[in-house]
Amino acid sequence: MKIGVISDTHGYDPRVAMAMEKFFADADLILHAGDVLNHGARNVNYRVDDYNPKALAERINGSKIPFVIARGNGDSELDDDVLETPIAPYAHVFANGKRIVVNHGHHLPTDADKDKMAAHLHADIFISGHVHKTVLERRGKTIFLNPGTVSPYLSNREDKRTSVATITDDGIKIFDLDTGDVLESLNF
Repeated sequence: MKIGVISDTHGYDPRVAMAMEKFFADADLILHAGDVLNHGARNVNYRVDDYNPKALAERINGSKIPFVIARGNGDSELDDDVLETPIAPYAHVFANGKRIVVNHGHHLPTDADKDKMAAHLHADIFISGHVHKTVLERRGKTIFLNPGTVSPYLSNREDKRTSVATITDDGIKIFDLDTGDVLESLNF
């Protein structure tokens, strides 16, 4: 089984299209850790040339690969109206023999907060987004993953790379969206 993991797409449809073509074409499921279509009122870091939340909603709705989406702080009830996939506060998925929890992370600002929720839900993998920066680390019995963002305007990585991740039977990899380079990996 292959699971695509993406977060903080913020309406950048061409970047999601690239991720789906390059990394998720053979995926069985795509987990989205929130901030799907919009930027929110405080976020001015967008470019009109590739910001197209309507096209992104159509892409997700038309995807043959099912999406599971956790609500981000930039997702609104209006997004629920255009997406056919429900946006939940968090998702708890059992796949690849692993309990996977997906939460945007804006209500869990510290590692201790994430650790507590992961332990409570017996998560093998805990996925979050929000900070626009990659994370892949094992703490205790849980692997914590943040796939970063697809937007070059929003990346908080020092190198400004954009990224997505995959979960396979062998482990987890975070990829540079543009080059395909493996940025981080962890074997099961």
